[in-house]
Amino acid sequence: MPKIPLIDVKAQYSPLADELKARFAEVLESGQFILGPNVKAFESEAAAKLGVAYSIGCGNGTDAISLVLSALEIGPGDEVICPAFTFYATAEPIAQLGATPVFADIERETMNIDPVDVARKITPRTKAIMPVHLFGRPAKTDELTKHGLPVIEDAAQAFGGAGVAQKGIAATFSFFPTKNLFCLGDGGLVATSDEALAERVRMLRFHGSRDKKLFEYVGYNSRLDEVQAAMLRVFLNHVDRWNSLRREGAARYAELGLGDLVELPADEPGHVYHLFCVRSPERDKFRDALAAAGIGHACHYVVPLHLQPSMAHLGYKQGDLPETELAADENLCLPLWGGISREQQERVIATLRDAAATPGP
Repeated sequence: MPKIPLIDVKAQYSPLADELKARFAEVLESGQFILGPNVKAFESEAAAKLGVAYSIGCGNGTDAISLVLSALEIGPGDEVICPAFTFYATAEPIAQLGATPVFADIERETMNIDPVDVARKITPRTKAIMPVHLFGRPAKTDELTKHGLPVIEDAAQAFGGAGVAQKGIAATFSFFPTKNLFCLGDGGLVATSDEALAERVRMLRFHGSRDKKLFEYVGYNSRLDEVQAAMLRVFLNHVDRWNSLRREGAARYAELGLGDLVELPADEPGHVYHLFCVRSPERDKFRDALAAAGIGHACHYVVPLHLQPSMAHLGYKQGDLPETELAADENLCLPLWGGISREQQERVIATLRDAAATPGP
């Protein structure tokens, strides 16, 4: 039987191939490849889509976080609260700038950062809070803004999610090819309605300069290139439809009885299902069955950030973040993308059902 991927990116962009080739040809003909008209246009179009005043394209999603932290002048002696159940790039820029990542636990039902634990972790050194809209589910940003600290939304997995980029001082996005809105390489974006922050991020992405003559800050070389911006302008017109199809696929899993086998993610209107992540104490048995059947899957963040070797100096130990550690042991992401078929989903469920009926060793 044909393999089923975890995410079929090509199935999404293949129908747009002619338009993508035409856009590429236009860029090639223009001879402008860095901060050209497509970057400017995409920034304007993305800001309008997100409902913010400004967006600034950059090299990737990790750089987007670094640029915001740098613009807020976060550095040695400062603390930034973030989850440990997330990709390494959430905390990496904090540490690179000499600040301290402070890891808060997650909520079981959402797997997003727990506002109650965040409140417990705030100290006089806390300079920002960074929730992650994990797997496309909007975090409880409203509750985090009550502390009067800058809230930076790591929205790498949640472009188009309801309320995303609306509550924090800035939101950061990745356009890695598996994301809801993607490019054909690397790319990132900072979205904000804070004019001063936007101006500083815009300078920092270009070596801390406005004009390549005067350098006001020690910055970065992190620019969204013209080719990727041209591709993103095409995909931006389809992201709402793709998100709707993802939601339809998530609902279909429930309709087909997947909830009899595993714990399903609780649905909510703003969830855009970058990944369809279920939970089970028998995760490893299900994972092995999917692998044997040629069905894509993933177990994410199996070593949470607070237990990573690079963070050992912070002194966390096993048991410090119990919900995070349980999610690391139980999570299993199943195939989902904008356009997954009913037949493919039925095969996923049949494979899990057979595994569930097989006695353990």
